[in-house]
Amino acid sequence: MKNVSATQRTKRALPAVVVTAALMLAVTACSPTGNASTSTSGDTAGAGTGVPALEVNQAAVDLLPESIKASKVLRVAIPTNEQPTQFYREGTQEMTGTNPDVARLIGEALGVKVDIQVANFDSIIPGLAANRYDMTVSSMTPTEKRMEVLDFVDYMQIGNAIAVPKGNPAGIKDENALCGKKVGLLTGSYQLTVNVPEYDHACAAAGKEAIQRSEFQDTRQAISALTSGRLDTVLADSPILNFAATQNPQIEVARTYEFAPVGVGMPKESGLVKSVSAALDAVIKSESYTKVLGKYGLETSAITDARVNFAQ
Repeated sequence: MKNVSATQRTKRALPAVVVTAALMLAVTACSPTGNASTSTSGDTAGAGTGVPALEVNQAAVDLLPESIKASKVLRVAIPTNEQPTQFYREGTQEMTGTNPDVARLIGEALGVKVDIQVANFDSIIPGLAANRYDMTVSSMTPTEKRMEVLDFVDYMQIGNAIAVPKGNPAGIKDENALCGKKVGLLTGSYQLTVNVPEYDHACAAAGKEAIQRSEFQDTRQAISALTSGRLDTVLADSPILNFAATQNPQIEVARTYEFAPVGVGMPKESGLVKSVSAALDAVIKSESYTKVLGKYGLETSAITDARVNFAQ
């Protein structure tokens, strides 16, 4: 994987911004999921979740808004059904994966309970605007449009991946070969709303057919369509498709590319960004962070700088 300096992707009640937030859903950043629900798996210091211990960072605690200091709870919106970034531990309603675990590390650094709220990806920004959540850790790409209403702090890096049937019968080696192909995409994803329009522009300039888009609510549905011959390829986040390829012998990953940071998102008017930034700065410098990413085979997704509001 590329490091942060490598090729980037070109890729509390807030009544005044609710409409804007809803419009922003057309430019989403990560894979959404189905099965909207509100399962909570809150822990102080991640007890019982397999998350390594992390010391409380008092400087970060001191920066918390008074409301969070009083409640000692962070309500964190996270999607599900996308291994290894977020999914239910088998046989339970407990969320695990890199995103829930990073959220728990933030909670440990801030000395607060993390109350994970499971939601469809495309409902997260409106939920933040309506004060249903305090923040989200959902592989969300910071974009200029999103940053009109949300603050972001980087916490890891991911890329795009192109999955194909085993043997790659259509000969799809990279994104330049997607013109005219049947491509599976996750509803609201960065790939659908940002990458594919750019690729279609290049296809038209070259006199080639546009990409044939098919949208799905989660990766499993897209992969099922791929293995049944209804698609030529699936374009989605690299951790998700790389993991799927290890579990499904019928598919392989033809290419991974455009690695860039994703960020923790929180409403601009919440006053959380300074405390979360200080907490994440401590988190990414800790062994606990390395252990969490290593737990899911994503050591190379680690970053070294918790940048604030760095648009991709």
